[in-house]
Amino acid sequence: MTRWTRRSLFAGGLAALSAPAARRAVAQAGFPSRPITLVIPWAPGGSTDTLGRLLARSMGADLGQPIVVENRGGASGTIGHAYVARAQPDGHTLLLGTNSTYAIAPHLISGLPYDNRAAFAGVSLVARSAQALCVHPSAPPGSVAAFVDYVRARPGEVTFSSAGIGATSHLATELFMARTGTRLLHVPYRGGGPSVQGLLAGEVVTSFVDLVTALPFQRSGQLKLLGVSTASRSALAADVPAIAEAGVPGFESSTDCALFLPAGTPAPVLARIAASLGRALQDPTTRQRIVEMGIEPIGGSAAEFAGYWTRETEKWGEVIRTQNITLD
Repeated sequence: MTRWTRRSLFAGGLAALSAPAARRAVAQAGFPSRPITLVIPWAPGGSTDTLGRLLARSMGADLGQPIVVENRGGASGTIGHAYVARAQPDGHTLLLGTNSTYAIAPHLISGLPYDNRAAFAGVSLVARSAQALCVHPSAPPGSVAAFVDYVRARPGEVTFSSAGIGATSHLATELFMARTGTRLLHVPYRGGGPSVQGLLAGEVVTSFVDLVTALPFQRSGQLKLLGVSTASRSALAADVPAIAEAGVPGFESSTDCALFLPAGTPAPVLARIAASLGRALQDPTTRQRIVEMGIEPIGGSAAEFAGYWTRETEKWGEVIRTQNITLD
């Protein structure tokens, strides 16, 4: 599509353009012309929802139009993604997705009503939430290495909980098994909250739990934290080693949020959204509130995100294939 600057438009006259091109040019120049919708593909109240509302407040003030959060949960986040894939590509509909949907779900859910890559324009990676490998206090292991030995001695017997098949808590454990050559028994729950409750009650031995959720239970003695899932230690728990440094080289898993627009959104509009997001993530108040949630603000360019998106999708696709994971 031809790109037009404001100067060239008026120099040549709008009449020289085709009617559709003229409408697009005027829309770009006046963006945003109305309130913006930020779709969260999960139910209200979770960390992604809270993060989205913080960003909506900051970016709305920056763009001069309110950003209204709309929760469209269901089907592992794919309902919200499908809605945005069908939206008008004019910058007035945004999507805050997580890697469980944009990198994992396409390998598990057949017949998606959208093309996972072609339907969206990735704006930027937004934030990352570390997980912790947790065990119930009744379990003997006190370190990652001891846990690996414990599981190897009991193939298929040690139970782990997750928020459901395909959730990042599930895939993190599958990645752990793949990297260590171990086998645990999966007990899927209906959501992250029930999964943690099952671990606290001793219904299962272990689980990957969002670090910010796990820390209070560690302090109260209700859980043991063996390692964090990110490549390096977290500032929230500097005394807890990264799993990669504690005996499982190359292990890395997290819940990653990213911002998307419908494919075909004009480049100047995408650039303005990206700049606004960057300013929101650098705003001291907004940034501090994100950090207080136990989430690491990331940011970056669309090109950087495209490379990450490819790597993340390939990584989880390999885990799902080699571990023979299905939704059945």
